[in-house]
Amino acid sequence: MDYREILSVALGALRANKLRSFLTMLGVVIGVAAVIAMVALGRGAQESVKERIASLGTTLLTVIPNQARGAGGIAGGDTRVALLMSDSDALQQKSTILSAIEPEMSRQLQVQYGNQNTNTSIVGTTSNYADVRKFNVAAGRMFSTQEDASRARVAVLGSQVFQDLGLASPDGILGEPIRIGGIAFTVVGTLESKGQGAGFANPDDQVLIPIQTARYRVMGSDRLRTLNVLAPSEDQIDDAMVEIQRLLRREHRLRAGQPDDFQIRSQADFLNTLGQTTQVFTLLLAGIAAVSLLVGGIGIMNIMLVSVTERTREIGIRKALGATRINILLQFLIEAVVLCLLGGIAGILLGAGMAEILQVAFHWNISIAPASVLVSFFFAAAVGIVFGVWPARRASGLDPIIALRYE
Repeated sequence: MDYREILSVALGALRANKLRSFLTMLGVVIGVAAVIAMVALGRGAQESVKERIASLGTTLLTVIPNQARGAGGIAGGDTRVALLMSDSDALQQKSTILSAIEPEMSRQLQVQYGNQNTNTSIVGTTSNYADVRKFNVAAGRMFSTQEDASRARVAVLGSQVFQDLGLASPDGILGEPIRIGGIAFTVVGTLESKGQGAGFANPDDQVLIPIQTARYRVMGSDRLRTLNVLAPSEDQIDDAMVEIQRLLRREHRLRAGQPDDFQIRSQADFLNTLGQTTQVFTLLLAGIAAVSLLVGGIGIMNIMLVSVTERTREIGIRKALGATRINILLQFLIEAVVLCLLGGIAGILLGAGMAEILQVAFHWNISIAPASVLVSFFFAAAVGIVFGVWPARRASGLDPIIALRYE
């Protein structure tokens, strides 16, 4: 008996029991589809993080205050070490290589426009905010350095804010009065949407006002949330971090041996941290989905064992007609592998379709990796081989005389 005949007999047995074959491979279909969709979801989250961080600028450095430490460790409450406007001024005046410095202070306040209102983040910042943070102005303009120095009550709205205030167009609110925390401001510009990335607050849901206005008219404090600094180039990021550390330690009067009371973070740090997090998330999702593949493989083994029992007399007749043990083993092994491969192909198509549906329905970033498709396909074949070997060995080991007498 040649291999073509073995393949023909195996496929004929599958065609003779179409419904059972379909139900048998359904577990593999669901398992492969789940793996494809979950990996695509995880990769989409990773790419979303990378795009979001790249949009902030690869040379952007962020300085944030450290937690204050008490006698028993980290103190509770609002105990962050102060990062002040004087720190920003020191960097501005004494730095030799930093390209730009942009301080930020913020508070959640209510914004009113006519009979509409929304609660959003009010950010006091400098006029170079859009350049440092890579924002584009959709309509109007950013406030000027002169307006900042004179503590002018002008505001620039994020795209989410004017939508929350019931406006469809960014031009509709230019020159209009709004109230921030009960204080009257005039809208001079709106920002283009940045889009909300994974793991971040929405950058479109904020209102920018001059930092001196925020300091003296709105927040009554010179405490900063962050200091954003641009290094001249990617090659000079380390030099810029060293200079920031040196100047801030001097400004904070930290003696040699004392730890920094601030942190300097680069975009590479964010990429590494969030990349590792989303990678673990992706592997977790893929692992959970792979369990269904294991269940599908067990289902195939169970059905093949039943098939061997049902076809005991057929096996005896074939052995009596000259079929060898390897012929019988290959026949049942081919049946199991074909079921898994067909299930794998159907699962890949279903998984890709599920990923597209998730993208359209929920506007999630989805990225289908060719590697995950290939791994799923070959894993499906491996499932067929691993879980088909035992039933195939059992069939090939039947004694033809006993098999012929089986009822």
